[in-house]
Amino acid sequence: MSKQADSLQIANVSRRRFLKGMAGAGALVLAVRWTPSFAQDQEKAYGADAMPNGWVDDPNVFISIDPDGTVTVTNHRAEMGQGIRTSLVMVVADELGADWDRVRVEQAEGNEKKYGNQNTDGSRSMRHWFEPMRRAGAAARTMLEQAAAQQWSVPVSECKAGVHTVVHQPSGRALGFGDLAEAAAQLPVPERSTLQLKPASEWRYIGKNSGPQPDGKIGQRPLAIDGEEIVEGRAVYGADVRLDGMLYAVIARPPVYGAKLGSFDDSKALKVPGVVKVVTVGGQPIAFNPLGGVAVVAENTWAAIAGRNALSIQWDNSTAGDNASYDSIAYRKKLEQTAKSPGKVIREKGDAEAALADADRRVEATYYMPHLAQAPMEPPVAIARIVDGKAEIWGPVQNPQATRDTVAGRLGMDPAKVTVNVTLLGGGFGRKSKPDFVVEAADLSRQFGGRPVRVQWTREDDLHHSYFHAVSLDHLEAGLDGEGRPLAWRHRTLSPSIGSLFGPDPKHKGEFELGMGFSTMPFDIPAIRLENPEASAHVRIGWYRAVYNLPHAFAIQSFASEMAAAAGRDHRDYLLELLGPARKIDPRDFGDSWNYDENPQLYPIDIGRMRAVVEKATEAAGWGREMPKGRGLGLAVHHSFVAYTAVVLDVEVTDAGDVIVHNADMAFDCGPQVNPDRIRSQLEGACVMGIGIGLHSEISAENGRIQQDNFHQYQIPRMSHAPRNIRVHLINGGFDEPLGGVGEPGMPPVAPALCNAIFAATGKRIRRLPVGDQLRS
Repeated sequence: MSKQADSLQIANVSRRRFLKGMAGAGALVLAVRWTPSFAQDQEKAYGADAMPNGWVDDPNVFISIDPDGTVTVTNHRAEMGQGIRTSLVMVVADELGADWDRVRVEQAEGNEKKYGNQNTDGSRSMRHWFEPMRRAGAAARTMLEQAAAQQWSVPVSECKAGVHTVVHQPSGRALGFGDLAEAAAQLPVPERSTLQLKPASEWRYIGKNSGPQPDGKIGQRPLAIDGEEIVEGRAVYGADVRLDGMLYAVIARPPVYGAKLGSFDDSKALKVPGVVKVVTVGGQPIAFNPLGGVAVVAENTWAAIAGRNALSIQWDNSTAGDNASYDSIAYRKKLEQTAKSPGKVIREKGDAEAALADADRRVEATYYMPHLAQAPMEPPVAIARIVDGKAEIWGPVQNPQATRDTVAGRLGMDPAKVTVNVTLLGGGFGRKSKPDFVVEAADLSRQFGGRPVRVQWTREDDLHHSYFHAVSLDHLEAGLDGEGRPLAWRHRTLSPSIGSLFGPDPKHKGEFELGMGFSTMPFDIPAIRLENPEASAHVRIGWYRAVYNLPHAFAIQSFASEMAAAAGRDHRDYLLELLGPARKIDPRDFGDSWNYDENPQLYPIDIGRMRAVVEKATEAAGWGREMPKGRGLGLAVHHSFVAYTAVVLDVEVTDAGDVIVHNADMAFDCGPQVNPDRIRSQLEGACVMGIGIGLHSEISAENGRIQQDNFHQYQIPRMSHAPRNIRVHLINGGFDEPLGGVGEPGMPPVAPALCNAIFAATGKRIRRLPVGDQLRS
């Protein structure tokens, strides 16, 4: 237990607060909070302790019990389809002993001082919040048991919380949670050291499945807590919010990153029925600030879009520098040329240059992945209103505290005067961590005297002005001995850095970007040299699901297949030999002190677990069986977000060059599986999204302008591209390991598995993504 965890204190605070929006009735009020003053005792913080504003496990913040027994759990993480609203509530309900049918969820506003860290990215919601939410539930349960003991005048040891009741075990008497809430609120709170967490044998929801299972049995755990609302259209997403007197705005933004407004003519736009006014929005192309531009504000979205189409705008590219001439084809050629020369050395073992020179055979390949856009189904949208010097925001944001702080900075307000109401997100994938679209709405509300304004992005806006996933080029060379064994490995990776978004372009990847599978490459090879030559940014670079793990896994896992072919070996067997024997590696030994902000002693790179997912996925796929002509199996494995994923795809390439993915077998090890159904869902979604990246998706630029307008050009996977069967194999689900990530680690191995399967089916290597028409005759 860390010193910070030991500093946890339990206090009985604000007994008056319990019934939200109601007065009178008493209730259970507990507080358990990390005390930041103890943080200085830590040499280095990890996990939730390392996140801004840390963690809170305060039942007074997260749990309310009405007199009728209804339990309300506040979810403070953004829900974007990953199911965290169900999963965290489920953890609290299980530890509390609540009946799921009497549990509801309420979404927290953005306020990290109250709720702890709320930035929903990095696949860390459950691994950072499983224990705090358990403790909150356990503290509440303990108080209810103490209240019952006092009412019956019996020892508390004779009272035990069951399902939504506390039972006096000798007599069988029982009281409901609602009956006890007021009395429990008056009790002193037990010391944290006395809290008794439930053993796994008493869990009713955690680790259980729900609904019909592959074996025909019905799972024990309830379905999604808000599933019916979503299916029936009652759930509230960003664009569902309506306020009295609301105006609607769309914005024409500079088509070249860093350009500014020259002049504009709005005479035709003002003639469009419903258009109220045309105004400018200031821009500052750094961090989460808007790009600026010309806003058409109207009585409805259609009029605003029509008005924008009628604008005549001259943009000034003089401030954009080299961005104004950015061309994807020319940039790729530049990266290829740069990759021929040495770059910044990131990791070195042995003498790779000498080993390459002495090798009996050399293997060499260059891999390319283009820019990608997150393209969530719900484009960015936000509503802002300013009343009496206070701003209120409604929007689908992944990082509500960053939203709050950025809006406050734009408006010149104290962040305490900004309220961020987080709606459901119709997809996020990292795009909605950046609240530039919210700042636009706040700026326009201020310009209209505080009147509510909704800024709506179109799909074209979303694709033209995203925070793009970085383009990447990776050049690899390997030296093999006479029997095909690897002697040397040299890898040069080139990508613009996310650091370019926040200051001067560093032109090199940062440690955390390199730590996503590059510097932590785990192969057991005698001589290794990893280099990072320069690559400059010419568009906004931001995080995208799995981030730099995508190009690193694509290059490394594709190249492993090429090495196996050069050695005349089976790919799976060769890959297992590259991984070497089961062992645990401290990532710091590879020069990576980041390790997804997790303690390397708790989260080493575990080669045994990596081998296990390879063995499971290949066994399940029937690896080694004879395949029909034009059909092949492809394999890839990757460690990311402190979890392990191996993928085998069964792929057919038709005579016309069409790719059909028949089956996918995904073996996944994230350690403890709190919500197995949602883990499977996340892996299935990652598989389909990864196939889309492999086959179709590409953002390109010409003269600094993004060329893709909508989904007819920026293609995402359709139903016909999804595997006919996706089989997810969850392994190592015991709670003796620390929790790993789930939302992102399924993505990185998919594209290389796809391309390796294409090679197995056709003999043709795919080194440039997307596959596109490369298989057309």
